[in-house]
Amino acid sequence: MSDIPIKNIIEALLFTSDKPILIEQIKSIFDGVEPSRIRSILEKLKSEYEQDKRGIRLEEVAGGFQFITAPEYAPFIKKFYKQRIRRRLSSSALETLAIIAYKQPITKLQIESLRNVDATAIIQGLLEKDLIKIVGRKDAPGRPFVYGTTRQFLEFFGLKSLEELPKMEEFSRAVPHNIEGEKNEPHNLASGNQ
Repeated sequence: MSDIPIKNIIEALLFTSDKPILIEQIKSIFDGVEPSRIRSILEKLKSEYEQDKRGIRLEEVAGGFQFITAPEYAPFIKKFYKQRIRRRLSSSALETLAIIAYKQPITKLQIESLRNVDATAIIQGLLEKDLIKIVGRKDAPGRPFVYGTTRQFLEFFGLKSLEELPKMEEFSRAVPHNIEGEKNEPHNLASGNQ
């Protein structure tokens, strides 16, 4: 096959799979490796993860093998996912964020005239998530705040600068309705492929 040890290949397969992998599936990528040898390697990996008291474990699940998180770390994982849930954005918030990103600096009144709805709560939510900020005041009656995007906005979407924003019509296709990616990875708006 190659100079890479079978155990390392199996570990990599398990790491990349979001479902349990059957021994038969593992066997299908190796020529001449018996299922008993694969099971032995899986058992050795399982033992190593348990002995090292790592944050993940290898378990036999639904007839296959899968990495799971160690039960003792469940409280930390729950806390992390609660934070992610709080950061979700509605489609209205995404629309408002797109308007701000492309039209900044922009006032609340300008946003509302483009969306035809009150934007107070949405703007407040975007401010709390540190995706937008107040960048100054407009020289107009009442001196309203003007909003722009933040460094956090650039970091989250994997942009070096606002010049890398895709065309406005590509933005709605590029931005998910949940700003936390499935695996908490930044989205790359520059490519427009998301």
